[in-house]
Amino acid sequence: MSSPDPGRLSRPLTSDLRGWRRWLPGLQTARHYELAWLPRDILAGLVLTTMLVPVGIAYAVASGVPGIYGLYATIIPLVAYALFGPSRILVLGPDSSLAALILAVVLPLSAGDPARAIALAGVMAVVSGVACILAGVLRLGFITELLSKPIRYGYMNGIAFVVIVNQLPKLFGVSIDSAGPVRDLVQLGTSVLDGATSWTALGIGAATLAVILLLRPWRQIPGMLVAVVAATVAVGLFDLGGGAGVEVLGALPQGLPAFQVPWISLGDLGTVVIGGCTVALVAFADTSVLSRAYAARSRSYVDPNQEMVALGVANLAAGLFQGFPVSSSSSRTPVAEAAGARTQLTGVVGAAAVALMLLLAPDLLANLPTSALAAVVIASAIGLFEFADLRRIFRIQRWEFWLSMGCFAGVAVLGAIPGIGLAIVVAVIEFLWDGWRPHFAVLGRVNGIRGFHDIKRYPDARLVPGLVLFRWDAPLFFANAELFRERVLRAVAASPTPVRRLIVAAEPVTSVDVTSADMFAELGQTLREAGIELHLAEVKDPVKDKLKRFGLFESLGPAVFHPTVGAAVDDYLANHAVDWQP
Repeated sequence: MSSPDPGRLSRPLTSDLRGWRRWLPGLQTARHYELAWLPRDILAGLVLTTMLVPVGIAYAVASGVPGIYGLYATIIPLVAYALFGPSRILVLGPDSSLAALILAVVLPLSAGDPARAIALAGVMAVVSGVACILAGVLRLGFITELLSKPIRYGYMNGIAFVVIVNQLPKLFGVSIDSAGPVRDLVQLGTSVLDGATSWTALGIGAATLAVILLLRPWRQIPGMLVAVVAATVAVGLFDLGGGAGVEVLGALPQGLPAFQVPWISLGDLGTVVIGGCTVALVAFADTSVLSRAYAARSRSYVDPNQEMVALGVANLAAGLFQGFPVSSSSSRTPVAEAAGARTQLTGVVGAAAVALMLLLAPDLLANLPTSALAAVVIASAIGLFEFADLRRIFRIQRWEFWLSMGCFAGVAVLGAIPGIGLAIVVAVIEFLWDGWRPHFAVLGRVNGIRGFHDIKRYPDARLVPGLVLFRWDAPLFFANAELFRERVLRAVAASPTPVRRLIVAAEPVTSVDVTSADMFAELGQTLREAGIELHLAEVKDPVKDKLKRFGLFESLGPAVFHPTVGAAVDDYLANHAVDWQP
């Protein structure tokens, strides 16, 4: 008999574990763990380690902190997520999508001081962790769904561009003062033209990047490991470090990360909090998408609120153990899956292997060139770009394509954090615009088709004499209340016959607020003064409950509410003795 899919273990979580234990899906996995899974989890963990080390170091350097802290930010979050994470396959750690955000805060505030840089990054991780935990406990996992796909593509493409620009100076072996992505490119071009390029460093970095990209289609070959090991061996073998112009990582400190509360000045706190909250949003957006994708593949269920809590705990732990913000990894997770991982024990094995390396062989990567690390980050950032789906969006909804391009330009020109802030503002405006200017229709009867339909789409539709059937395809709220009133009165004025009754087909109206309810009362009074009755059809029960709380249901009277549009029309025909055949 085949073993059950461990991905399914998250579904019975609430029934098997009560109270505080429901927040610890790892306990559920441990209770149902089968020994047959152990060899595959161990092997997958060791395979995963071959990526965890170079990637962790590379993303640390890309984030503006020393490479060793990338390994610290790898070990602790993997263990934390194994206990709190609902997904049985997801791998967490330093990620290219966060590097630009962290660097945007750390670089200007640290002033080149490594100790201050890791303190700033640590506080960002703590802020991100607390924000995610609170959002998860308050069941706000839907927040990232407010960012539409084109907007997500825009800011992720922008982040990928910023990451690549940040790494190009290291790839070319030159030093510049960062002043924003566009100006950095200008500085880089000037430095290259002035002959400041280290051609040896560039050759090593370019070769590393080429190997990674060329081997990417063959997942069974660890291209990143092959490239990094080859670059490290070449530097050591030909003594290219230091004097030859190739900057190397150097020996790593021996030992494990220690518990350490990061402290920063109050003057830096505002910027760091904004950066931490931005990191939380981006990290959870990435994590939720990846988590749902793997849940769908394993036909399992992952609670987005628990996912947010797990991500928060992992970031909080990273910040308190000399790490920096982490996210899910779309490059390391497939490696773990392809290697046969069955549960999060794979991540624990990977964390243990990295810890053993720090204890027993901290000099192993001393000759690793920073240009090769830059190539690792650039290769990962290239994978963040989305072009294919944007081409589809350009074909089917051009304004959303340009919306995505606007978000990309915001991140590329303004920088990662201001650009994402712009993307959030655009997302809110897009959300409000859809509700502010919704579709509406005057309805009539179309021969041969049941029901009542938009007369603009069916010009031959027959109107009921003296009746206006008006449909509003959105919730009613403060932003569109006056527009609703205006459109209704226009429809009444445009009627070819004197209007005796207006029926609002309210089935698409999913909500009302105080402003729109007051508008409705005023509209009813305006129509009564003109000798026109106001009726409603197909009002949803939750909306009707709100109308009762607002006092509108009683003021209009129960008789004006009809279960269907057809019933409302029949009531009008009977009450006004109108001879009209449906």
